[in-house]
Amino acid sequence: MTSEQIKQLLNDAFKPELLEILDNSAAHAGHAGARSGGGHYHVTIVAEAFEGKSLVQRHQLVYKALGDMMKQQIHALGINALSPSEETTGSL
Repeated sequence: MTSEQIKQLLNDAFKPELLEILDNSAAHAGHAGARSGGGHYHVTIVAEAFEGKSLVQRHQLVYKALGDMMKQQIHALGINALSPSEETTGSL
């Protein structure tokens, strides 16, 4: 299952304090990306690795961790990547 693969890869890469993965693929049935097998997901992740990083850098780290999954298994990915200090200040 793709959600479980995403979870495993992100846990391995970041050892996050919080990781939530929503699979929104069913809402996009019939969409061109869905027809080719790619799912629609949203990830909320809180990890020390994001401290001091820009939004673009955080997304790049997540994409790198997911590697080849971004080529076919994941068609769309929403990312909410926070550092622990941001999460405790209510930025979630």
